[in-house]
Amino acid sequence: MGNWIVNHWFSAVVLFAWLGLNIFLFTYYFLIYEKGASFAYTRVILGSALAWARGSAACLNFNCLLILLPVCRNLLSFLRGTFSCCRRSVRKQLDHNIAFHKLLGYTIALMTAIHTIAHLFNVERFYDAAISKNTTLEGMLSSINDGWVNPVRSEKQIQLYICFTTIAGVTGVVITLALILMITSSTEFIRRCYFEVFWYTHHLFVIFFAGLLIHGVGRIVRGQTPDSMKHNNYDSCHDKFGTWKVKNGGSRDDDEEDECLMPSFQGNEPMTWKWILAPIILYVFERLLRFYRSQQKVVVIKTVSHPSKVLEIQMKKRGFKMEVGQYIFINCPLISALEWHPFTLTSAPEEDFFSVHIRSAGDWTDRLIQVFQDQDQKTPCLKVDGPFGTASEDVFKYEVSMLVGAGIGITPFASILKSIWYKFQHEDERLKTKKIYLYWICRETGAFAWFADLLHSLEQEMMSSGKDGFLNYRLFLTSWDSSIAGHAIINFDVETDAVTGLKQKTCYGRPIWENEFSNVADAHPRSTVGVFLCGPQALGKSLQQCCHQYSNMDPRKVQFYFNKENF
Repeated sequence: MGNWIVNHWFSAVVLFAWLGLNIFLFTYYFLIYEKGASFAYTRVILGSALAWARGSAACLNFNCLLILLPVCRNLLSFLRGTFSCCRRSVRKQLDHNIAFHKLLGYTIALMTAIHTIAHLFNVERFYDAAISKNTTLEGMLSSINDGWVNPVRSEKQIQLYICFTTIAGVTGVVITLALILMITSSTEFIRRCYFEVFWYTHHLFVIFFAGLLIHGVGRIVRGQTPDSMKHNNYDSCHDKFGTWKVKNGGSRDDDEEDECLMPSFQGNEPMTWKWILAPIILYVFERLLRFYRSQQKVVVIKTVSHPSKVLEIQMKKRGFKMEVGQYIFINCPLISALEWHPFTLTSAPEEDFFSVHIRSAGDWTDRLIQVFQDQDQKTPCLKVDGPFGTASEDVFKYEVSMLVGAGIGITPFASILKSIWYKFQHEDERLKTKKIYLYWICRETGAFAWFADLLHSLEQEMMSSGKDGFLNYRLFLTSWDSSIAGHAIINFDVETDAVTGLKQKTCYGRPIWENEFSNVADAHPRSTVGVFLCGPQALGKSLQQCCHQYSNMDPRKVQFYFNKENF
């Protein structure tokens, strides 16, 4: 627990600040509508449901203000560069942008449910009050025409009338349906197996925010006007509703001062647009910038087909600058004019081109690979947006780095290793990293093929520069048959590995992470170790647990910092 606090104190501060603001806003607005004098008569009709609706609405405004910010990728890249001189605890918050976006989405869903249920009770009570006779306070309030408080004006206006004929009702239904579709299509299963469904339904956020901007224009929820409260105080007049007088235009006599006039009500000024307009404008600028960059010409200079259905695409684009570990979005108009998919850059900043390795993992990637492998068709046009920053940009800020890739998850580390190769060639003295541990976990031998050449070149370069101990890499094969195992046993004494041809022998099975972390901690007892993962969430939990377990409470001794790629 102590290590968790050391490495995550800033995350805890941010989370508790966000939670505290939500609780404050809900409580503040709940008490205004539950105890406020101007809403005393409104509460006679609606009861406590009014306060629940308004408290949840305040939280909705606050979370809708925030939810667009974590997906403004250019803003995050700018902040990542701005905070480069800040503590790791501050910079690492930017790596949790997708997790925070999800948290905000679930909170919005919860508050929408509370808001909707409360207003369903309100609609029912509006109708019950409208059909009441003037012998009751609810009925008298509902009979007020000028400065009304009850939007239901007759018995013919049933409950559905408010839901489908008022601005608040129609936009509320549209907003709720859009939110349901966005939430249900954002599950892990849908995103991985039916990405197109997730992609298109998530763009219903445009309808969601458009409805949100005008949701309160109708001003259905009304409070007593300040002028009316002078002549009709709830505490002294609510039990005299049978003698209420209609206000005349002239001045009142002294005998009339003690009389209660018919109360008058007005709707509150819409507040939602004040909360969400600024982030909407910021997001629009973000999208315009990304659209402008995506329209710049991209030249595909080379494509290479690798084993295990992996396609390498090398490209050039004017003014394109990158850092290690960054990613881009790619669009192929021949396949879909609207779909953009993220891919990690596998080239180094020192190269005069940029590249990605794309594995077959769905309909879109299958079609892209097929289009590029079709010899009868000319090279298709691609659009590129980016690059955008990730946690891997900080790899050279650690004295020791542990890079863990699962399958195609090795791609961000290809960029890092290539950059190291160039730094060795140019004898770059600015390289602060002293040691890198690389772990690559694959299910089949073919996946090693395209990366083995890079590792072999790096082996040769490190040996020639006298830094053969700089990189310690281990390849793990998690699925093999008897022929592979037999071949490995026969060639056990051979200098190079039977599977990859590299000097480092392939390991069969999964890494025992406790042993790996223990060895690194013993070898670097006073170092800061960055652990970088591009792989499944289950593996991330294991590595994060090991980071907490093997970090020393003494800040002068070994500390492990976990970083995970998030797109």
